[in-house]
Amino acid sequence: MDRRSFVLGAAAAVASATAAHAQHAGHHPALPAAPSSPEPYAKLQGGVPHHMTPEQEAQRVTDSPAPKGPPGKWQPRAALPLPRSEMAWATAWADRMHIVGGYGEGRVDRPYHHVYDAAKDQWFNAAPLPRGANHVSVAADNGRVYALGGFMQQNRGSDHNTYAYDVAADRWDSIAPLPRPRGAGAAVALNGKIHLIGGASEPAAERASVSWHEVYDPKTDKWETRKPLPGARDHVGCVAYGGVIHVIGGRFNTFEYNTDLHHVYLPERDTWELRKPLPVARSGHGLVIYRDRLFAMGGEAGVVRDGKITQAEVFGQMESYDPKTDSWQSHTPMLTPRHAVGATVIGDWIYVAGGGAVTGGAVQSAIHEAFTLG
Repeated sequence: MDRRSFVLGAAAAVASATAAHAQHAGHHPALPAAPSSPEPYAKLQGGVPHHMTPEQEAQRVTDSPAPKGPPGKWQPRAALPLPRSEMAWATAWADRMHIVGGYGEGRVDRPYHHVYDAAKDQWFNAAPLPRGANHVSVAADNGRVYALGGFMQQNRGSDHNTYAYDVAADRWDSIAPLPRPRGAGAAVALNGKIHLIGGASEPAAERASVSWHEVYDPKTDKWETRKPLPGARDHVGCVAYGGVIHVIGGRFNTFEYNTDLHHVYLPERDTWELRKPLPVARSGHGLVIYRDRLFAMGGEAGVVRDGKITQAEVFGQMESYDPKTDSWQSHTPMLTPRHAVGATVIGDWIYVAGGGAVTGGAVQSAIHEAFTLG
């Protein structure tokens, strides 16, 4: 990144606090509306509309071994502008959800940037990523949305490019590239810095999971290294809560080797500790903070034999974790099980948009549903 871009980016970061305050008051930049897709599903091959077969719907799994908690309820919301998946995963700022990159319209290198306004139940087109990618790691902080790395090919071919989106200006700026390229990592904001944890990298043919833990400082536009995640994995759920970072579930290289591991990063000691495992091992699930609990939904699993997926499972479980008691419980499952979803919290609702309708990347969805405990 050149010096001029850095200075402009730094200036934008300083100004963003004022812009963020204005946006929390309901003032947003004018964005073009993006009408919802009339088709709920599309095939990746050709990007054509798709109707789910009974065999594909049979992949759906919703049972959870966790004790039952308050059931809550799901409701449909405005569908995405087009069926898409592999967004890794989504983020929210000023009561709007941002979904970046992913698979769609028969391609895996799209620069999509859709923004959802929960108050209006409406989608908008925001400035597209400077380059298309899938499995882009995203996080929001201080009026900016960060898009880190990703894959340039289908779930492989990792990238080192990184960008920060100025919400008030509807503009992407380049920032310091990743020290090591990767996709499907977990990005989360904590104490003014952006942590990027796990993911997968080269060689592309292996798409090997990594345990890397690197931290970006917006004030210096530099990356630093922290203690690696115990157990290299990608497609995890990740949130920051109570001054620590939770990394839950994920996979070792492929969804054949999903895990229920639950690690917590303690920044003051630069170390990791184990917590109660996820009730259903899975990867590609959403994870959000809602009512002081961690809610995990969706995901996938399968076995690959002779190049074909067997024992395919697309999860619809909704399970929540209480950090105070180190315990899990289950809730009403998703109306439409999916993986690789965009999941965020706005107000008293969890919004879950898009995602893969079958195991793998063959079928994308525009389905958007919201959950509340009421």
